[in-house]
Amino acid sequence: MHCPFCNHSETKVIDSRLAGEGYQVRRRRECQDCKERYTTFETAELVMPHVVKRDDRREPFDQIKLRSGMLRALEKRPVKSEDIEKSLGRLTHHLQTIGEREVSGRLIGHMVMEELRNLDQVAYVRYASVYRSFQDVTEFQKEIENLKALPELSDREQMSLLPEDEK
Repeated sequence: MHCPFCNHSETKVIDSRLAGEGYQVRRRRECQDCKERYTTFETAELVMPHVVKRDDRREPFDQIKLRSGMLRALEKRPVKSEDIEKSLGRLTHHLQTIGEREVSGRLIGHMVMEELRNLDQVAYVRYASVYRSFQDVTEFQKEIENLKALPELSDREQMSLLPEDEK
């Protein structure tokens, strides 16, 4: 790093410590030429991919849209906010680590549905109904039957999707 005072290319790190809740490194540096000291901050740069929409438009990934879509599906459901945040964190981390410059909106939609399926079945069906554009009640019924057929979810305690007499 060049000295901001004299532009000399040789600097020495005097002290390093974590900053910004562990997401930054704060470094005290000293110029080898003019002996001036200054502070730098180092952070990881993780680039989010662009989203390719169904109509081939491309737009930057928007974490606010992701959060609002999930929260809309989870509205008035008994899911802890910590679990929602962990889920959002997993989704964002996965998108960052894919290593692609562009991802399809379809892939993101499937990832969100998978997270919602693990959080709350009702929220999953709500999201799926909008995402897949359900046209009638039979599509809801098919999705609920698909959920019932999954063995790992039948062991979980959740509120029933159907009234007791229809089980």
